[in-house]
Amino acid sequence: MVRVLIASDKFKGSLTAAEVAAAVGTGMRRGRTDVVVDAIPVADGGDGTLAAAESAGYVVVPVTVTGPTGDLVLSAYARHGDVAVVELADAAGLARLPGPPDPMGASSIGAGQVMAAAIDAGCRRIVLGIGGSASTDGGAGLVRGLGARLSTAVDGPVADGGAGLAEVASLDLGDLRRRIDGVEITVACDVDNPLTGPHGAAAVYGPQKGADADQVRRLDAALGHWADVVAASTGRDLRDSPGAGAAGGVGFAALALLGAELRSGIDLVLELVGFDAALDGAALVVTGEGALDEQTLRGKAPAGVSAVATRAGVPVVAVCGVNHLDDDRLRAAGIEAAYALADIEPDLRRCLSDGAALLERVGERIVADQLSDVHRGSSVNTHLPRGAPRGNRDLTETPRSASEEPVT
Repeated sequence: MVRVLIASDKFKGSLTAAEVAAAVGTGMRRGRTDVVVDAIPVADGGDGTLAAAESAGYVVVPVTVTGPTGDLVLSAYARHGDVAVVELADAAGLARLPGPPDPMGASSIGAGQVMAAAIDAGCRRIVLGIGGSASTDGGAGLVRGLGARLSTAVDGPVADGGAGLAEVASLDLGDLRRRIDGVEITVACDVDNPLTGPHGAAAVYGPQKGADADQVRRLDAALGHWADVVAASTGRDLRDSPGAGAAGGVGFAALALLGAELRSGIDLVLELVGFDAALDGAALVVTGEGALDEQTLRGKAPAGVSAVATRAGVPVVAVCGVNHLDDDRLRAAGIEAAYALADIEPDLRRCLSDGAALLERVGERIVADQLSDVHRGSSVNTHLPRGAPRGNRDLTETPRSASEEPVT
């Protein structure tokens, strides 16, 4: 037998990570009956992070929280022991908007409420994935969800969202500090933007969340005021720290008010799902996402998977909807070949609607190209990851399209 490990992200708008793995695996087994396929769905800290943790055996704990525009939403965290995985996108992301974007009023409070529920339930390590946010509120909502109190100059309540930041006059962190005492918080963050300025949260990501030019200007000013208030309360000004602008400024609040560590999203997820141990005995790794492009090379899931597999001496190929990278760029990232649906079906609509069937054909092609020289009948270890929870439940998130830029 020959063992293949599939560790793909989602194909946005088409297939979940688990569906990608199932389709590729079906095709591979059709092409060679002695192939044993193990699947570890992965994500890079954005949408799909909860599902990746669940697929590795973490238990999903439902929590009802306040969505980005005030409606109640059913979110969750994934738990294993005293570790909780929280996905901001699931509680306060763009997919949780009940209608059009609300660039000035959307809040990250729901993510803070999920974290609070996990901490109150006894979790002492929180891993927070912050991709896909709907707000530009500087993380003010996040810390409010954890117990911080924000007040205006007349000791009134501060409005939600980025617009409300301009009114903040004081910050009471007593309840927040008591709640997070002794809790280790790690944030999955793959951007290095500062909080404010031409490369900040409002300027770079605000338009993706519906902000026009005037709103971007107002949000940037409000974020600067918020940073002034936080600096006065903590004695540290972290607005220019790399990653402070992530998720509309959630990165800033996590650094300045939660004492969090910012780390690569895919690296965190690979650790959580036991990917390194799962490589033992694998003859090939198949990774992928909806589009392979320059963003892929800057810390997205396929690049992270390839880096770990390459260090372990396991060859890597990628599957995707479309491929915008030439062979040299792929090989520099440790990916020996890319198999794109668009190469066998030029009609994008069919790639989206018939993605699973097309990926089965891709799986057959991979076997013919990559495994023809692997000896049949060899003994290969097919165990699940050591030290990781067991189980491969289905994922529920949808993948990124070829043209989509990251929203944070």
